[in-house]
Amino acid sequence: MELAPNLHRIGNDIVAAYLIVTDDGVTVIDAGLPGHYADLKNELTSLGLTTADVRGIILTHGDGDHIGFAERLRAESLRAGHGIPVYVHEADAGRARGEKKPATGKEKMKLGAVLGFFGYALRKGGAKTHYLTQVETVTHGATLPLPGAPTIIGMPGHSPGSIAIHVPLVDAVFVGDALTTRNVLTGAVGPAAAPFTDDPEQALVSLTALLPTAATWVLPGHGPAYSGGVAEAVRLISA
Repeated sequence: MELAPNLHRIGNDIVAAYLIVTDDGVTVIDAGLPGHYADLKNELTSLGLTTADVRGIILTHGDGDHIGFAERLRAESLRAGHGIPVYVHEADAGRARGEKKPATGKEKMKLGAVLGFFGYALRKGGAKTHYLTQVETVTHGATLPLPGAPTIIGMPGHSPGSIAIHVPLVDAVFVGDALTTRNVLTGAVGPAAAPFTDDPEQALVSLTALLPTAATWVLPGHGPAYSGGVAEAVRLISA
């Protein structure tokens, strides 16, 4: 689905991933669930492109509903002779490889929202996580050699290596689970702190790192795209 010129989303408001589409190729931001691979191929086909046009994948963190099809696409690209790098913050590399597990705690839940989330995840292959076997690590402040010149913003809290990705070309910041616009456990809609966060206090502090981007689009891994600007999104969460 096209959100704006050069900016596309696959998945839905439950789990989403994004594409930056340029004349130089495609950058994929997050890889959703394994079953989103078919959605990726369909979106590329609609644009007259194939997976060979993907230049790299950036993961906002290493959780299973964000690494989805990344290993499959990476491995297939190697066999095809045009390896696609998968980037993740160095503090989440072990998580993306399945070596470290996220913290768990008590969360507020509503039955309908929970069933919707887990039902969708199962339909998209979420019962089996495909961990990465090889990653390229990144740190705060790096600008990657990928279409759109994405810049990494360290956002520790949801996980130690959570990041946001700023892409001025599309006036957007991709936030993963640094915040949510649809709580998958309660169904509440609007900018808010994300559930399943390792360190909620640190996650709130990290939100200030988004402000210098002044981006219009705030694009989370869960929930509708938010076009009210990053300053307003942060204000609503911090109020």
